[in-house]
Amino acid sequence: MEAGLPANTSAERKARPASGIVHLGLGAFFRAFGCVYVADAMAASGGDWGIIGVSLRSPDTRDALKRRDWRYLSVTLAPDSEEIRDIEVLNNVLVAPENPRAVLEAMADPAIKIVSLTVTEKGYCHNPSTGALNLEHPDIQHDLTNPHPVSAPGFLVRALEMRRTAGHMPFTVLTCDNLPENGKLVRGMVLQLAKEIDPRLAAWTETNGRFPSTMVDRITPATTQADIDRIAAHTGISDAAPVFHEPFSQWAIEDDFVDGARPDFAAAGAEMVTDVTAHENMKLRMLNGTHSALAYTGYLAGHETIADTIADPVFARYARLLWSEIMPSVEAPKGVSLADYADALFARYSNPSIRHRTWQIAMDGSQKLPQRILGTLRDNMAAGRSSPGLCLAVAAWMRYGAGTDEAGQPIDVRDPLADQMRDAAGTSDTVAGKVAAYLALRDVFPADLADRLQEPLTQAAESLWRDGARRAIEKVAT
Repeated sequence: MEAGLPANTSAERKARPASGIVHLGLGAFFRAFGCVYVADAMAASGGDWGIIGVSLRSPDTRDALKRRDWRYLSVTLAPDSEEIRDIEVLNNVLVAPENPRAVLEAMADPAIKIVSLTVTEKGYCHNPSTGALNLEHPDIQHDLTNPHPVSAPGFLVRALEMRRTAGHMPFTVLTCDNLPENGKLVRGMVLQLAKEIDPRLAAWTETNGRFPSTMVDRITPATTQADIDRIAAHTGISDAAPVFHEPFSQWAIEDDFVDGARPDFAAAGAEMVTDVTAHENMKLRMLNGTHSALAYTGYLAGHETIADTIADPVFARYARLLWSEIMPSVEAPKGVSLADYADALFARYSNPSIRHRTWQIAMDGSQKLPQRILGTLRDNMAAGRSSPGLCLAVAAWMRYGAGTDEAGQPIDVRDPLADQMRDAAGTSDTVAGKVAAYLALRDVFPADLADRLQEPLTQAAESLWRDGARRAIEKVAT
């Protein structure tokens, strides 16, 4: 793309396709991923699939995007080059806390066929160890009795309620978050909340609604002010909300939509499948699992990014060890070699242009570990396979959650269970006692799994606390 792109004109603005999608949680990932697929699908096959974005918490994204009339730059970062595109698929961005009624009215509009979500694991207000909606969560407690919700599940249910009352069909709920069987999981949470509000609504949604599961994959580091300044100098465009991402992108989607209404995702390169489970498990365990493991151990060892971490030969060996422990628990999708997939992940992690911070990936670990790592540990223990690398990853999460790094410097632990994690780390003077306290966190560790993990996690944690992350890895990844 040439620098100095022209500003959008009124005529160009009116020519945009009408909105057919509302997206909850309009962060950098979806703008670097889903918006690009939708733009490409419309370019290939047409259709009114413009997107109304919704920020569930802060107006910052809305305010930044509004400066260019919802256009933004998408920057692909290859190891030795970059490609810049102007993405024009957003028609508006709403801020839920400012006007929840406007969000509900947008979702209830029968022209909207899909409501998609990237609200992160914690945004579903569920119990990660069971997958059930947490009815005691303050946001869910609010949404049970208030027609103007604050949570993502609350917005889904109240908007579905409005559509049912008006005699419209429901929208398809298309979750794009890293949750196992994410569509089924969100369906269960929506039906659970709907049943609490109105059993007739739950029955209608169960019969008419569609919740396809998906697998999404594109590494998207957080945009910094330095990134914004650099791209402005390069293009001459003052864009307050550009997104930066790797070249690789993969989207597998179960082809199950209300009335079959959807963009031509296949024309944009998505894989339309009947069952996404194999793709999902492969990605959650092999990519997200190793990402989390490298984030906690790498951060403790002083590495700022995943690329920095994997450039360390000790951590390179550790990544290979992790994949050797994970792959026996993964059923490969048809036509996929897990060994080749691991090699491709290693190359992606090594891309020096992707400054994906270990601290960023480490956020909300209590919500991520059950599906990224604990499921693999459960499978391996059931099969009698040892998992020293994965145990070390969980121990590193515990060490990280204590709130200080190996040099004694404070860590800004961003996690819904940050207080409980800090308390668990401080509950005992012995490492075994700390591990036992962590394993008592039922939002993360089911009781039966906690009992079986006590011994191997204590062994890993003692090595980590005593020797530091890098030396502990050297002992298991030889």
